[in-house]
Amino acid sequence: MASPAPVYAAGARPLRAWQQEALERYETESPKDFLVTATPGAGKTTFALTLASRLLQRREIARVVVVAPTDHLRLQWADAADRAGIVLDPGLTNAVGPVRAGTSGYVTTYAQVAGKPMLHAARSTSVKTLVILDEIHHAGDGLSWGEAVAEAFGSARRRVCLTGTPFRTKADERIPFVRYEEDVFEADDGERGVGLASRADYTYGYKEALADSVVRPVVFAAYTGTARWRNSAGEVVAASLTEAGTKSVEMAAWRTVLDPKGQWVPHVIAAMDERITHLREHGIPDAAGLVLASDQDDARAYAKIVRRITGKAPELILSDDPKASKKIERFATGSARIAVCVRMVSEGVDIPRAAVLAWMTSYRTPLFFAQAVGRVVRARDPRESATVFLPAVRPLLALAAAMETERNHVMPPPKRVEDEDLEALDLPEREPREGELQKWEALEADARFAHVLHGGTAHTGAGNRPALVDGDAEDFIGIPGLLTPEQTAELLSKRDDDLRLRIAASHRAGDAEDFMLVDEPPEEEAAGWRDAADLRREINRLVSRVSAKTSTPHAVVHTQLRQSVPGPPSASASVDVLRMRRERLRTML
Repeated sequence: MASPAPVYAAGARPLRAWQQEALERYETESPKDFLVTATPGAGKTTFALTLASRLLQRREIARVVVVAPTDHLRLQWADAADRAGIVLDPGLTNAVGPVRAGTSGYVTTYAQVAGKPMLHAARSTSVKTLVILDEIHHAGDGLSWGEAVAEAFGSARRRVCLTGTPFRTKADERIPFVRYEEDVFEADDGERGVGLASRADYTYGYKEALADSVVRPVVFAAYTGTARWRNSAGEVVAASLTEAGTKSVEMAAWRTVLDPKGQWVPHVIAAMDERITHLREHGIPDAAGLVLASDQDDARAYAKIVRRITGKAPELILSDDPKASKKIERFATGSARIAVCVRMVSEGVDIPRAAVLAWMTSYRTPLFFAQAVGRVVRARDPRESATVFLPAVRPLLALAAAMETERNHVMPPPKRVEDEDLEALDLPEREPREGELQKWEALEADARFAHVLHGGTAHTGAGNRPALVDGDAEDFIGIPGLLTPEQTAELLSKRDDDLRLRIAASHRAGDAEDFMLVDEPPEEEAAGWRDAADLRREINRLVSRVSAKTSTPHAVVHTQLRQSVPGPPSASASVDVLRMRRERLRTML
């Protein structure tokens, strides 16, 4: 019997089985609201754009509005839409009223919607509109954002909500357009109560995606170490990451090992670099790694360590850098080995070649953990795997062990007594403000391989048992099906001494070479929605030249240009109009 013909996504790529099933369910039910919960890397964007393309073709909608968490994701959505044959403008601001002619809609952010919700309401109700709310949990980041999203899109014809990460919010922070049902929750002290849990219309978890080879299997390599620090009383305290007795001691040891001046960070970066090298030689020729830092100061310090250890400058991506989006795009398509960042690539950013993650941050919420690990699980080949290097502390090991657990957005019952200690665990400790007493000072820390965590089970490489693998097998470390977790653990453990020698050599060499970022490559030709942005910039340059040549004010030149080539202002003009205006300006020179 012949197999059924593949169903293609917008853009002529075959749909994955889950995407096809979700589309069939949507078209059978034809709902106003539809929530899809799919693990990071599963292809939520392709599902949503294929649905949008079908609805546009059937004229059930006439406009598509995508709401994303960050400015960079606006560009990523616009590029994906271009490949699907849908032109979405990612540069439409709140200062521009109408949607640009020649487009099918636009991409905006939750913050931009909160700035002028009524403007977006007018845009989404003037014609039949499909609103795609990417990572919808951001509408629960605060009541103001949730209220703005509800106000802006409450009257839209259709809404599709997407999310891929487990998260919790306060009892009064329901997410708009999400259906909730009562559920029973059990607290750590054994008390039970009734809260609310979201109910998705279609769910596709990490376990299912792993079975379908849609995502990479993840191996967690945990590193312990002994940390020494000075507390607020001036006492020197020493503790191991894996043997800290109390939460406060564990947190202090964790913060100490992440200090750039210690030996833990260089050791783990060296292990990460070696892992990237092996992946590039055996299976992923363009493999890359991400280093997540707690703040920008640490990120800059870690970048210098990467340069010293590897001999190559990493891509340093900081949120206040105006070139941050361009750097992410360059790293995603380039050949650089490592990128160091804070939160810029924690959610939604698509870097398929990233297969290694070094967790060097004190963030430890389930939401952030799932987002960050999701950056390295996107599979392009069934043989690929991902490796996450992390401190061997209980909060992170618990999150790693729960990777395959499916979780909804939960709103647990209100606490009877405020537990300040538990609430504090959701955010990293802050440095003391100016004038306050120093409560903690890192002194030193070393690093030792602890174990590999795979499928919720820890495998150590220590012991006096016979070697599990020979030298040739070391080249295949971590490739699924070739080495067991026990063998992987043994190899990482054996390499610890070599890494210490390498780090010592890098310290002796010092920082003789100046720290430099990756050279800027020449810009490539723009395509799709980028044409409009480039044309607007070129028109502004030509207007300046005409103004200088004719001694005519810029505003007058713009007015003359609109009279010669009628149409809306450049901010909302179509590509064809912009091209005609560019040619008109060239004749004026």
